[in-house]
Amino acid sequence: MTAAATAWRPPRSCDDYWSEFKQCKSLWNYFHNYYTFGMAPACQQWKADYKACREWEKQSSAAAKELLQQSERARVAEQSKFAPVWQLRQKPPDDWHLPLNHNKPQDP
Repeated sequence: MTAAATAWRPPRSCDDYWSEFKQCKSLWNYFHNYYTFGMAPACQQWKADYKACREWEKQSSAAAKELLQQSERARVAEQSKFAPVWQLRQKPPDDWHLPLNHNKPQDP
């Protein structure tokens, strides 16, 4: 085993992958996912990642390392597909320092 092989660690602990899998398979998550998206959640990737993580811990397998890296890259790519809901400001509004007019009558 080389120093480079032992230096790499999975981005999460193996228990985190297992916890994600258990949460994904929970009854509450099943109902939530079915109600929200109209289908059952896909949980097998969490289980595959858990198995690859355990294989990496036991044998420092290059194949397991590659599987974990690909899976995490896919998760990051999936998250970056969505634009933020709010548009971020570049500077504060011009009147940010003025007091709020709580006593001002509301327009009908």
